[in-house]
Amino acid sequence: MSDAFVPVVRIFADEVVIHRTEGLESLYETEKVPLLELAFDYRGRIVMASEDSDLEDGEGSSFRNRKDEARVRRLLESFGAIPLDVLDEWATSVQADYVVRCDGNVHDFCAFSAYVVPQLRTMGWRVDIAKDYPFRVVQSEPRWYANVESSDPENPEAQRPDWFGLELGVDLDGRRVNLLPALLELIERANGKALAELAAATRKCLALPVGEGLFLPVPAERARAILRVLAELWEGQVSPKGKIEFPQVRAPALLALDEAFKVDGETLHVEGDGRARAWAELLTQPVATATPPVGLQAQLRPYQIEGLTWLQNLRERGCGGVLADDMGLGKTLQTISHLLKEKEGGRLDRPAMIIAPTSLVPNWDREIKKFAPQLKVYCFHGPDRAESYHLAAEADIIVTSYPVVCRDEELLGQRKYHMVILDEAQTIKNLRSRAHVACRKIDAEHRIALSGTPVENHLGELWALLDFVNPGLLGDEAHFNRFYRVPVEKGKNEERLMALREVVAPYILRRMKRDVAKELPPKTEVMRPIELRGSQRELYESIRVAAHAEVRKLIKKKGLAASTVPILGALTKLRQVCCDPRLVRISTAGQVRESAKYQMFFDLVEKQLSGGHRILVFSQFTSMLGLLANGLKERKIPFTELTGATMDRAAAVDKFESGQATVFLISLRAGGTGLTLTSADVVIHYDPWWNPAIQAQATDRAYRIGQKKPVISYHLFAAGSVEERILGLQQSKRHVADAILGNATAGSGLTENEIDVLFAPLGA
Repeated sequence: MSDAFVPVVRIFADEVVIHRTEGLESLYETEKVPLLELAFDYRGRIVMASEDSDLEDGEGSSFRNRKDEARVRRLLESFGAIPLDVLDEWATSVQADYVVRCDGNVHDFCAFSAYVVPQLRTMGWRVDIAKDYPFRVVQSEPRWYANVESSDPENPEAQRPDWFGLELGVDLDGRRVNLLPALLELIERANGKALAELAAATRKCLALPVGEGLFLPVPAERARAILRVLAELWEGQVSPKGKIEFPQVRAPALLALDEAFKVDGETLHVEGDGRARAWAELLTQPVATATPPVGLQAQLRPYQIEGLTWLQNLRERGCGGVLADDMGLGKTLQTISHLLKEKEGGRLDRPAMIIAPTSLVPNWDREIKKFAPQLKVYCFHGPDRAESYHLAAEADIIVTSYPVVCRDEELLGQRKYHMVILDEAQTIKNLRSRAHVACRKIDAEHRIALSGTPVENHLGELWALLDFVNPGLLGDEAHFNRFYRVPVEKGKNEERLMALREVVAPYILRRMKRDVAKELPPKTEVMRPIELRGSQRELYESIRVAAHAEVRKLIKKKGLAASTVPILGALTKLRQVCCDPRLVRISTAGQVRESAKYQMFFDLVEKQLSGGHRILVFSQFTSMLGLLANGLKERKIPFTELTGATMDRAAAVDKFESGQATVFLISLRAGGTGLTLTSADVVIHYDPWWNPAIQAQATDRAYRIGQKKPVISYHLFAAGSVEERILGLQQSKRHVADAILGNATAGSGLTENEIDVLFAPLGA
């Protein structure tokens, strides 16, 4: 800046007329914006920047410094001031030289007042702000406060004792201003979009109204952290007292609120009821390692002791959780240890209930008696169960199944339970299913879910599980969909995904075999592509072309959502052609004698058997297993089978494990749970399924604790076909699950583009 003059800026607001053209139509809009008038003070002589004339001294010489004036203009423009004369579509009747960011908003306007004006004054500029300027900012540093109260401060034990209300605001020279309404309005406007984008759009700060024409500028990084916390707590309503109400289980968000102020070294003053905060701090503190129960008839591994400690800690804090360990790490044993610990501690004063798939009820009965014989088990199962229900009163543990809970909901609802444990808890992933509704009605002090696959298809399944174990943790379904599921699955929003992970982390324990079971031999995944040739390839293409055309018509006529069933039907036909043309029920398929995968399968089986291996074979199609069974009979290879039609599962398993059969044919659904088949060391997935978690579960029937040999898992697929494209889509589903459970980062249901990819020509 030149020593010859002092820049003078007058800041005021006035209306401008903005002309826009839409097609042939002209539109005129009026908007009130911040305007700047620039002048230069040459030792008492004021010259407007808009004046072209030179200044002359007493001797007739010009002393106006055009070069330094231009430098001043460039500096002002670097701070976000836009020259009005470059905005051809703008018109104003007032004298002004600049507008503050022509595409700006109240946040940008206030950022100029908060950050630019002080800098200009520091540089020696004279800045005059009109008294009626509507974008003034608080000059002094405010004192932030958070007031947390019981939802009913007059009677903390009444109605909802574990609910609290939060008020967040500032103290401005003794005047308290609750900022929640303004902050929540911003979240409402964001409508589930990335809060980071909202803060980024404000460039430097969020401007929160604290009086008529007066705003509090909040630095963008702090604002982003505050908005994230409030979005997690808020469910769309504010209490009559202007507070956000939230359940205790969401109290850890209060600690995250503290962190928002540590960003720039400030302190948040927290007052009111300290119970929620103390509970949150307790949840995050390390706890003493639990000692295994005295009467346990097993030696717990270190990671299993960690699991027992985690379960005990949750119970002590009065909340539930999801034990989501990888298949084969002993979720059953850890759960039995937890129950026995409760018994030995005198806390199992009423029965605990275990709900499992029907096929696993005998397994639970057997395992409890094996590892904790002092626990009294009552299996509420079978046609005569109602007559024996009185025995439940004397039991420590009641074991029953999901279908029984649905049928006997009223009877089971007559008593309160110490704990309810859901095995294979993904059974209740559909929150509108009969099983979910019935399980929710079980009255228990503590809730635990066991599932190696808590996220199979979409994040709504995770909400269903966590809302069962900790009601209110993720808000209601609409809140969850809006702030998590839609941004993550549709918007691929990594920030929302990571925020969700932070919220659920204390309530999900997930360990992978590769991390904790170091003694397990290696597992190898082999992708085996198979070329379709000749008449089989022609059959695939003829079905594909006709099906794709039909699907496009359906989507155009009914929309994507209403076309799901026929789309899946068409894709199933293509998958069947890849497996074996004999599966396809059309006349032209009967003329095809070639089956590339069938031939490859038997080449692979004979090679593996000659090497002394034992094989598990999985397919989604039971009819395909039937064809493979016939092929094994022809080749005199001893085998056994397990499908939904198998009456005696135990006999089928025993036949394989005892060595009477060297190949075990298993339908993907029937064999996904409750099997330990460590005598097998080769797994063949004959056809890929949409959900990678289900296939991983199937492989883990062999790859679990007790396995001594390396395991090889073969995935057979027709190269360039719908099968190969399914394998590609699997990766996006795995991405979401891994991110939530602690391994990675989002994808979900089929889009029109993905459907076109699935129906693409072979090898395209």
